Amino acid sequence: MINIFQRKYITFAIVAIIYILVVIWIGNYWLLLGLPIIFDLYVTEKVNWTFWKKRHAPNSTFIEWLDALIFAVIAVSLINIFLFQNYRIPTPSMEKSLLVGDHLFVSKIAYGPRMPNTPIAFPFTQHTMPITKGRSWSNLIQWDYRRLAGFGKVKNNDPIVFNFPAGDTVVVENQTTAYYEIVRSSARELQARYNYGNSIPKPVDYFMTMARKEVRDNNTIIYRPVDRRDNYVKRCVGLPGDTITIREGTLYVNGHLAPESEGQQITYYVVTNGTSINPKAFERLNIQKTDQQMISSSVYELPLTKRNVETISKFTNVKNVSTILDTPGRFVPWIFPYKPELGWNEDNFGPLWIPVKGTTVKLDTSNLCLYDRVIDVYEDNDLKVEGSNIYINGKVADSYTFRMDYYWMMGDNRHNSADSRYWGFVPEDHIVGKPKFIWLSLDKEATGLKKLRFKRMFMGIK
Repeated sequence: MINIFQRKYITFAIVAIIYILVVIWIGNYWLLLGLPIIFDLYVTEKVNWTFWKKRHAPNSTFIEWLDALIFAVIAVSLINIFLFQNYRIPTPSMEKSLLVGDHLFVSKIAYGPRMPNTPIAFPFTQHTMPITKGRSWSNLIQWDYRRLAGFGKVKNNDPIVFNFPAGDTVVVENQTTAYYEIVRSSARELQARYNYGNSIPKPVDYFMTMARKEVRDNNTIIYRPVDRRDNYVKRCVGLPGDTITIREGTLYVNGHLAPESEGQQITYYVVTNGTSINPKAFERLNIQKTDQQMISSSVYELPLTKRNVETISKFTNVKNVSTILDTPGRFVPWIFPYKPELGWNEDNFGPLWIPVKGTTVKLDTSNLCLYDRVIDVYEDNDLKVEGSNIYINGKVADSYTFRMDYYWMMGDNRHNSADSRYWGFVPEDHIVGKPKFIWLSLDKEATGLKKLRFKRMFMGIK
């Protein structure tokens, strides 16, 4: 007679219940075929599933360490996929809310974890092998986008970790600049050379095909699936269905002034009476050395929060503090959607409507530039334009229904942030998770124990 109260049966029951709950959460009931394996692991022990070690005999120290390593890799990998992950701030785009050197605890269950697009990959790498610098994932198995149930939805003003939308195509020799901006930059150079010697100038779009060929002929180009693109962290300032407008550096959402985070900053000119500002004052204001740009002996260019502006304005040797803003209507060619007719720049932008899943928008050649990447790349349609006609999957189209929700992300360091103003919308399948707190913070400009920013450790993120 079986004694169901034996330890092995109780252990199996606990593990099986947890496993079944996880299967229900994932929603793939084929995984229930794993229950017999769990039963054999804990009860019958017919198969040695951990074949690298002896089941009922002593193992060498090496085997014990190997077994512990395998368990740790599997456990941490599952935790990173389904629960949480570490993320390090590499750039100052979110200062002063988040600082370079902050290590974030990023919750995957805040919005629901994604099932990986490329489940076969070298552990703990995003896209590149640590030594060989080769690709760290395999395309042997590729899964479509699927997100499990989470604790909530993205809200306006949430800090978000997401995959870089323009990171699908990468120039290996210049990975710090998006491939699409490299192509546009090359097209602008070709345009400038052509127009300089010709009385009839041509628009930049005329040179895009030539620029694309030039970049591909002279560089190594690789493609990265969604889950293998670089991780970015920004603040979500626009939800699906919102309309974004920026006027003279001020953000409006649906016509209303958007709330500012305490750490939000823009760039200012700080004019002194000819004397320099004490470095200790910059240190107290948490203004990094790399942010301290001197234009002349009496003029600084500094990214400042409103609180820092108030403090610096009171310095006895400071004569004036003024914002640095672009002119309304001046076209900046690297600002989305890269059309001179709109005259948008990082300080004067929009209005722009953010797509909503299931919503249909009218299309023509005047507004297609706003949504062409959504239609062609993010939602994988065959998009072509011939004259005034738009073709989607071979059929003439004057409208389009979106299949995903989209978001608008901006950095708190508004004048030093590569964000949605430069590359457009963030699709829902690119959302990774929500940073909850800073578990470690290292100051690269300090030495010794001063490198540890103890006051920031375990600080919640707002």
